[in-house]
Amino acid sequence: MQYLNENECVPQSLKTTIENNTKLKPYFDSEFQGGVKPQNCCGFLSVNNQNYFIVPKIADSNSQNLNIFIYMLIYGYDIKLKNEDLMQGANAEYRILELFIRLFCDTLLDEFKKGVFKQYITMQENLKMLRGKYIIEKNFNNFYHQNIYCEYDEFSMDNELNRFFLYAINVFKRYSSYSNLYRCEAVLDEVTHINIDSKKLNIHFDRMNSRYKKSYEVAIMILQKLVPLTQKGAERSFAFLFDMAEVFEKFVGSIYKDIDATTQLQKQKNFGSLVLKPDIITERQIIDTKYKQIKVRADLSVQDKYQMFVYGANFKIKDTMLLYPKHLEDIDDDLELGKGDDLVRLQLKSLDLEFNGGYGEFVEEIRNRLEEL
Repeated sequence: MQYLNENECVPQSLKTTIENNTKLKPYFDSEFQGGVKPQNCCGFLSVNNQNYFIVPKIADSNSQNLNIFIYMLIYGYDIKLKNEDLMQGANAEYRILELFIRLFCDTLLDEFKKGVFKQYITMQENLKMLRGKYIIEKNFNNFYHQNIYCEYDEFSMDNELNRFFLYAINVFKRYSSYSNLYRCEAVLDEVTHINIDSKKLNIHFDRMNSRYKKSYEVAIMILQKLVPLTQKGAERSFAFLFDMAEVFEKFVGSIYKDIDATTQLQKQKNFGSLVLKPDIITERQIIDTKYKQIKVRADLSVQDKYQMFVYGANFKIKDTMLLYPKHLEDIDDDLELGKGDDLVRLQLKSLDLEFNGGYGEFVEEIRNRLEEL
């Protein structure tokens, strides 16, 4: 197992893999001197039987950095831990991918136990007896003269949502031998195996299938962050990488929901043709998380100032905050945007994420630090 910090160049063996694989290039930056660094991403890579963890630079210890990163994932993505080993969170031998595959399987299997989702599917078949609607135009050219071409509705588990779940299960089986994967697959024994482009899915959730939405979202998230590299026999190379801006936003947002019951995350609202969606909004404040380096007020971009002014002015909430992780740089400043009735107050704050302890203690400590802000 080899640790890499998010701001250091990768070793030559991994650099060659990155340069030869276009799927990995969006996650890494090429340096002027020829080195390659992660581009605000952290996660796990398994390349030619060598495992790498890219961890955020928060604490002095790499194992501590890994703990904090996985704790943020667990809380931000609402992973319900059932195994005591997972509660420890950051065993260096434990693959982050496995953590999410187990979340998907356990959530899906719990819903299957309440009943497999079925819906009416329109079928067309040549049958011996009339069923449903007689299709005149197709029966003119029906070469099976003793049959009748019919269209009918069947209440079936072989629907788009279950086909997606089966596709996801078959992908995840390449990387995990978790028993619940096979239990979920057995439940879907009547579902057709097909390859699916998860980027083109447009599954509608309603009161009939809404209980499957979390399983669906977790599966989509895994498929989007999983980068298969090679697959030769038992040897599989892959990457499972997270945008740290997204991780930081989800983690902070989830804790804010515990602190303030009025908290709404990613609330989208239209103001005429202007569409706004702050990261975190409460009755008293609008908070936007920024996973980047800022040392002094002068480093604040004009675009970020305009963004927070527009949020405050349109949502009629005059107190706003830009929140940064302290491990990059520490900042504590206050600005006034606009004047008079249009005045919006902007705080620049940093959140200290460094901690050495267990998962529950970490969450409680960060909650206290956010409350102090």
